[in-house]
Amino acid sequence: MPLPSTHGGSVDLRNVGSPRAVVYVYPMTGQPGVAPPADWDMIPGARGCTPEACGFRDHHEALTQLGAEVFGVSGQSTEYQAEVAERLHLPFALLSDDGFLLARQLRLPTFSVEGSTLYKRLTLVVNTGRVEHVFYPVFPPDAHAEQVVDWLHDNPI
Repeated sequence: MPLPSTHGGSVDLRNVGSPRAVVYVYPMTGQPGVAPPADWDMIPGARGCTPEACGFRDHHEALTQLGAEVFGVSGQSTEYQAEVAERLHLPFALLSDDGFLLARQLRLPTFSVEGSTLYKRLTLVVNTGRVEHVFYPVFPPDAHAEQVVDWLHDNPI
């Protein structure tokens, strides 16, 4: 299931990891000057995608030192995500799953808002192509990367 990447080309999550991959899945990031969907702040787990991405950026070195490659995944287009990756200075790739392949293949949770399907926030720890651990629900999103670092530290390979 190759997914388009903001680093160019595509990434097949079945073949990633160094030896682990941390795949954080999120509904959508906001864009400057564009209003979020109506009542966005009232939807449990919807708000916080940008702070979560910044947390993974800020903990990226610790994650890689623990043997994990980081990816963010949402249903947004690669072009949309490229703007976010550049604006937030993300050192890892964001992957576009606008066809919701992961949702179908792994039975990941989604929700609908204003006629659009979005992922619910969760994180997968993948070890040599196998889901080793799932963080769900994710709360608070701005502290989640640190939770993942702690889990990786407590669960060495």
